[in-house]
Amino acid sequence: MAIEFGIHLGVNTVGDPAPDRLAYYRRCLEAGDDALKALWLSDHLQKDDAPVFEAWTTLSYLAALAPSFRIGTMVLGQSYRNPALLAKMAATLQNLTAGRFVLGIGAGWQEDEYLAYDYPFPRAGERIEQLSEAVDLIRTMWTNAPASYQGKHYAARDAYCEPRPDPPPPVLIGGQGPKLMRVAAAKADAWTWDGPLEMYLPPYQRLLDSCEQIGRPLSEIKLIAEFDAYLPADRADFPGPQWSGYLDFMVSPLGPTPAHARAELMRLVDIGVEEFCIYFYDLITVQRFVDEVIPQFS
Repeated sequence: MAIEFGIHLGVNTVGDPAPDRLAYYRRCLEAGDDALKALWLSDHLQKDDAPVFEAWTTLSYLAALAPSFRIGTMVLGQSYRNPALLAKMAATLQNLTAGRFVLGIGAGWQEDEYLAYDYPFPRAGERIEQLSEAVDLIRTMWTNAPASYQGKHYAARDAYCEPRPDPPPPVLIGGQGPKLMRVAAAKADAWTWDGPLEMYLPPYQRLLDSCEQIGRPLSEIKLIAEFDAYLPADRADFPGPQWSGYLDFMVSPLGPTPAHARAELMRLVDIGVEEFCIYFYDLITVQRFVDEVIPQFS
């Protein structure tokens, strides 16, 4: 099985002015060209008062900047965009990029963003219901002309999504809760969650169980795992494990050496992960990862 690697280019500018961030994007893509096959963006509207780029606008820019990469969202908050409009946006980008787009989508989770931008923030179960309907509506828009859909949360009536995408973008669902994993089992072309293996295994098992319950082979769903990576010149600079309140888990980046990174990645390859989305701490890490880690998976 061929293992692929993609780069996560954050939308948070970490306080840098935009021109510097764009230069960093360019340098990352140049370093990863040929070895890295995909570029991904998360979907956040704010991080306190730090400068943040809007994901879809940035992704459209990067799609033209990097024509050799698949492009995708890791993942969109489905509540932020009307799903019929999102279907149209995705169809347009799929057509303009000659089929390079992956629609990554999730139920949404960051309450402060919702409230700051005046979006309703319903309970998790309702957001997952909305996600399930959004996927159905989007696929209806991609396949029917005109398209009509009526759900509990979303609807479309005699809507045209022309030109329809050919082929339709794969739908990647990100998340880990039991209800969400049932949606992923039924409707996802791909699923993603965070490494390491200890963090990945519980939702992976929920996905496997949900697939068995509905009679769908897990092999029909591409498994993707996300990691931070830091391969510093001096191992003393590598941070120890840190508590992530969002993930409710102790996490540390891949590293401090390429050998450590490869060993951690192989643990996930062994359970069927086919692609990794990597957020690199700096350009040195990008180059070392491309030169010393990826070739070990060829």
